[in-house]
Amino acid sequence: MPEQDTGSPGTGTQDTTAWARALYEARARCVPVPPFTDTHPSLGMGDGYAVQRELVRLLLADGDRVVGYKAGLTSAPMREMFGVDTPDYGPVLASTLYADGAHVPHGAFIAPKVEAEIVFRLGAPLKGPGVTVDQARGAVTKVMAGLEIVDSRIEGWRIRLADTVADLASNGAVVLGRPLAPPAGADLRLTGMAFLRDGDLLATGAGAAALGDPYAVVAWLANTLGERGVALETDQLIMTGALHAAVPMRPGDTFTAEFDRLGTVTLHVDGA
Repeated sequence: MPEQDTGSPGTGTQDTTAWARALYEARARCVPVPPFTDTHPSLGMGDGYAVQRELVRLLLADGDRVVGYKAGLTSAPMREMFGVDTPDYGPVLASTLYADGAHVPHGAFIAPKVEAEIVFRLGAPLKGPGVTVDQARGAVTKVMAGLEIVDSRIEGWRIRLADTVADLASNGAVVLGRPLAPPAGADLRLTGMAFLRDGDLLATGAGAAALGDPYAVVAWLANTLGERGVALETDQLIMTGALHAAVPMRPGDTFTAEFDRLGTVTLHVDGA
């Protein structure tokens, strides 16, 4: 996780630990907390990553595992909304993975939304700096249609950049479609996607929405993590970012994303 933007005046280890514990409890109890930036508006991305690291430490101590990474803010409109020129990221935890067609309990989340994206699995490690898009493409051995459930442990989604970074980049869960070898000759920038709720088309998108090229997201993650000596490992998942605006998730909904050449992935939402 990046070491730049290391902190704001008035913040320190005690604040970081307390904020991480607050998010940990919010996840466990499904009760949100106020935005940290309400009381500390100068918090930046570096502060958010410091809290994220401590939160991950708490979750791993409970027996969870990091099985990959998600990139957020990979679309230009989202970066403009947050006033940043770079994506953010968070770990993907083993406890948050679901298979295609899964029934996911609405009550396991606070304010969930759903978005479709392209997901990769690595067949070789990648360690930056200096990883190119071509090298990233060569390291990917599986590609999947994915539905990410984004959730915020921050009240009312009133998030600024430091809040969402601290909160594992607002990661809730992911439903994974059937893993396929990358289609020969296919340009994933041009891969089209239709997003449906209960059979009704809500949104469309294409792979280019993710940082211009989904493989560029892999290279960005490898280089960003590489700045602190962390490598992307063989078999890790890489979630490349939403291809459309997130849609609120309601009990009883069925979401489906249909991808050109990658197949479909479906999520059923259980609950009253």
